[in-house]
Amino acid sequence: MSANDIIVLNSTLQQNKSATYKSLSDSEFFEIFSFEQSLKNFDLSYDELLSGRIGGADDGGIDGVFAFVDEELLDEDTDLTRFRKGAALQLLLIQAKQTASFEESVLDKVFSTLANLFDLEKNSVALRKMYNSKLVNKALVFRQAYINLAAKHATTSISFVYASKGDIGELHPKLSEKASHLKAAIVQWLSGASANVTFRGARELLESAQKEKTYTLLLKLIENPITTGENSYITLVNLRDYGTFVSDSGALRKYIFESNVRDWQGDVEVNKDIRKTLGTKDSLNFWWLNNGITILCSKATIAGKTVSMDDVQIVNGLQTTVTIHEYLKDCPDSPEHRAVLVRIIETSDPEARDRIIKATNHQTAIPAASLKATDRIQRDMEVYFKQRGWYYDRRKNYYKNLGMPAEKIISIPYLAQSVMAVLLQEPDNARARPTTLIKNEHDYKRVFNENIGFDIYLFCIRLIKCVEQQLRDLPEDQTMAHFWGIELRNYRFHIAMIYVATQFQNGRYKPTDLKKFADETVDDSRIKDAIDNVAEGLASFMSDRDSPSMDKIAKSNEFVLYLLSQFEIA
Repeated sequence: MSANDIIVLNSTLQQNKSATYKSLSDSEFFEIFSFEQSLKNFDLSYDELLSGRIGGADDGGIDGVFAFVDEELLDEDTDLTRFRKGAALQLLLIQAKQTASFEESVLDKVFSTLANLFDLEKNSVALRKMYNSKLVNKALVFRQAYINLAAKHATTSISFVYASKGDIGELHPKLSEKASHLKAAIVQWLSGASANVTFRGARELLESAQKEKTYTLLLKLIENPITTGENSYITLVNLRDYGTFVSDSGALRKYIFESNVRDWQGDVEVNKDIRKTLGTKDSLNFWWLNNGITILCSKATIAGKTVSMDDVQIVNGLQTTVTIHEYLKDCPDSPEHRAVLVRIIETSDPEARDRIIKATNHQTAIPAASLKATDRIQRDMEVYFKQRGWYYDRRKNYYKNLGMPAEKIISIPYLAQSVMAVLLQEPDNARARPTTLIKNEHDYKRVFNENIGFDIYLFCIRLIKCVEQQLRDLPEDQTMAHFWGIELRNYRFHIAMIYVATQFQNGRYKPTDLKKFADETVDDSRIKDAIDNVAEGLASFMSDRDSPSMDKIAKSNEFVLYLLSQFEIA
């Protein structure tokens, strides 16, 4: 490896950090950067990348933990019952060190850690005596999925990625031997699992960072399309050609579904029917039995029987597309002459795109909250935030792809958690339901209420961001907050609530009461007081009870009421 690789990588890291995460240390940013490159095919948002970061002491030599089922990121509130038989469970563990070489001690430490985490007889109490709560929680989420999906004959794969600025061409033979030993042990610890250990050096990280998403895609057609001359086309596409269009090196291009209002629904009845249709070799062509696909793009150019599209987004037909993708993976050698119906609409008008998305998703019943990204309040919120230097990512990764600062990008789930904690005084609910908080219409309307000013929504974001920053920068002193250290990051929503409640000396404030804070700068000293208050309350709460886990307390409404009563603001 040329020394130039490290020079270019360091320059790339500094440029990316300046553009996205100025507040992170160089080592913290290297971790996030390594996560993103190692998980490139999953197209995670900044929030999702941060959610997998372990951080702090007692991390067992693991910096990042990410679990997926059928390429969907798992969280503690993920409904495992909806996944199909034979689902693919993946666990990716990442260690990122800025050293210019690979160290044997890293694999030794990880081997010891995984021996404990993958020992299903070791319960959470035993694990929490050895590792920090973030690592244990991530391990428990994976364990639960591994156990629950076993009955559905899920395939399980474990990957450990060791990233550094080293040269994999100069790996010491002992490292390769230890990697083989770790793979063999994982297969022994987890019955039926496959395992892999990958080293990523400066060159591999650079090559991944330089690989950009392709939003200009070519789609091969069976015949010339039907068009009305209004930048729209209807056409038939061979199933295999469509499968090639939506995949990259065998992986689904998830980024072309960012405007789709539905998530992959897994092994539900409609997808079973689609799969059955694909698997039945009869005289009925597939497109006769399926509603087809709707694609939006900013530009479509026809050349013979090929269409070139810019800024591709599949806004209707996610269930069909993923089922076709899985079918073709399972049957790679079988001939396929059937077709799928594809509608191509060229438009760059955001409002027109939203109307098309909403209209094309009304053929079957969808919970109203699933269409939230196209609601007027969501579009207006995006405009309001942007005018004030914030980027509301109602369309996942839209602003990330534009290169906007990560610390200024706000996802819908992040805003929902912030509002639930600060406005509605339910930090326990915000912590316990990171991905399902607004999945039903009732909760959605509680959080997104047009009677609440956008300035109050922005205040909630600013407050949570300031709390997170101070938790990252806890001073090394003898305060109770420092004693709890990284564990307090689990209580950022509680701290934000206490910050507001102590200003009113009343935990029953109304959302409109926050108007008085909307334009104020968040007071750092008051945040420090709120952190100390929550830390002291946590210590007192735990002393009166039989060693409940820190994570369980964070999700407990009992602790919220205890906090408010302790500080006489209930």
